[in-house]
Amino acid sequence: MILRFSFAVALGVAATFVLFLLMQALIKSDKSPFEDKITGKIVDFVRIEHESTIETKLRKPKPPTPPDEPPPNKPRMNFDSSSESQGVDISQVNVEVSLVIDHGAGFSSDGEYLPIVKVAPVYPRRAQTRGIEGYVLLEFVVTRTGAVRDPVVIESKPPGIFDRAAVSAALKFKYKPKVVNGEPIDVAGVRNRITFELQDG
Repeated sequence: MILRFSFAVALGVAATFVLFLLMQALIKSDKSPFEDKITGKIVDFVRIEHESTIETKLRKPKPPTPPDEPPPNKPRMNFDSSSESQGVDISQVNVEVSLVIDHGAGFSSDGEYLPIVKVAPVYPRRAQTRGIEGYVLLEFVVTRTGAVRDPVVIESKPPGIFDRAAVSAALKFKYKPKVVNGEPIDVAGVRNRITFELQDG
């Protein structure tokens, strides 16, 4: 045991002495590993920017839409009354007349409803420029005040072309209401046919 310990101590002292001598030799050497010059060539890359050509496109403005040509013919609208309603044929009317009727006053005798004011509808411009003619059959309620309520299209030709214009005109109609026992009443199922025609020339 003592022999092993002594051998290890001697080996350690010898190794320490050798390392000490090696360190001293390195210190005395005047050659520095940091002073070595770099051998070789340095290549420098320079990127050359190429001139790019910019293409410009000139947009032409859209030509303005041509104005609508005036219709060749002047429209003429007829109001036709069916067998189920009492009506009169009138020409174009641009004046709206407001009619105020007092409930129960001024109705001395019984009687059927009578048309007082019928306003001409506005001829649809699309149909007018294309020369389209037709008619619309409406059904509505004549109220106790003589106004028109709930107009419904029963038949139209061509379908959907004159419906809106006919309904708008019917809502402006004025009637003398039907009187029963001295009292005005509502009358349902009143029908009126509006014809849209273009005048020649």
